[in-house]
Amino acid sequence: MPDARATARATVPATPLSPEPPTNASRIRPWREALAPFARPDARRAVTQLLNTALPFMAIMALMIYGLDSGLWAALLLAVPAAGLLVRLFIIQHDCGHASFFKSRRLNNLLGRTLGVLTLTPYAYWRKDHAIHHATSGNLDRRGVGDITTLTVREYLRRPAWKRLAYRMYRHPFTLFAIGPVFQFLIRHRIPSGNPIRHRQSWLSVLGTNASLVAIGTVLALTVGPQPFLMAYLPTIALAASIGVWLFYVQHQFEDTYWETERQWDFHAAALQGCSFYDLPRLLHWITGHIGYHHIHHLSSKVPNYHLRSCFNANPELQNTRRLKLLDSLRCARLALWDEELRKLVTFHHAHRTVRTNIA
Repeated sequence: MPDARATARATVPATPLSPEPPTNASRIRPWREALAPFARPDARRAVTQLLNTALPFMAIMALMIYGLDSGLWAALLLAVPAAGLLVRLFIIQHDCGHASFFKSRRLNNLLGRTLGVLTLTPYAYWRKDHAIHHATSGNLDRRGVGDITTLTVREYLRRPAWKRLAYRMYRHPFTLFAIGPVFQFLIRHRIPSGNPIRHRQSWLSVLGTNASLVAIGTVLALTVGPQPFLMAYLPTIALAASIGVWLFYVQHQFEDTYWETERQWDFHAAALQGCSFYDLPRLLHWITGHIGYHHIHHLSSKVPNYHLRSCFNANPELQNTRRLKLLDSLRCARLALWDEELRKLVTFHHAHRTVRTNIA
């Protein structure tokens, strides 16, 4: 995903934040009671999901490598289902990071680190940033970690011309969904950041993942050859990364989303109003691990992905949220700025038209 640390205005909390900061107790209890039955890992469903995802992924990758080694370029078409399954594996890793996939935290962490090698995502490093994302999503005063950089209209218009151009380039769909994902997963995730003593776990996560990648890559290069392996895996990870970034984007970057200053920000409002229900076809829901029920996930990250749909169906109040259909969601790619007066995400054209109207 695009690196949000580039936001100069970002305020990074000094210590990791809880994914669910406390708010008014009378508002927390009803949601906790409603979601509690679904926030219980099920070992049978977890193992079944892992097997019906990992085994087909490995089989398709083996077919791709064999086909490319034999000169069958049509094998590259298999990168599409392989990428879909890799996205599903990332959702499993994501649940492990929330300690929701299995009951055992140790088992969650073991599986999460293992899958992090396949997804090129250092597990502990990503888990820390993602927890901050959950604790600050929709908070205008705490942008910059684990999210997609978003400026308000006022902030954008106050920037010098070259910074406005840089932001426009960053928010261009080709940057966000093509260049950005490749940079994030192939380069950014390979480089540890921060003080190695203060951020020891993150450094170990990045360097440990890199070492595992080198070891596995060396073995595969010696057994099947470097060219077939790279030609099979690189298109798969590039496509999966783009899909993943799009999912993350559309779950928060829609017109009637939620942004508030620190004083007005509310965790539950941010979950229910600032996270979309991405109403996908059934097959795509399966491939994406039902992460389209994103408002439920932000209300309680302890609900594993395999319970999200059941939770949605059992709670009618969760069905009255912002619903995005697949075709409708494509319009979200043009949105780039938060208009604090209209309380909507708007396009660059809208921002510049507003300026012209005010001058006139």
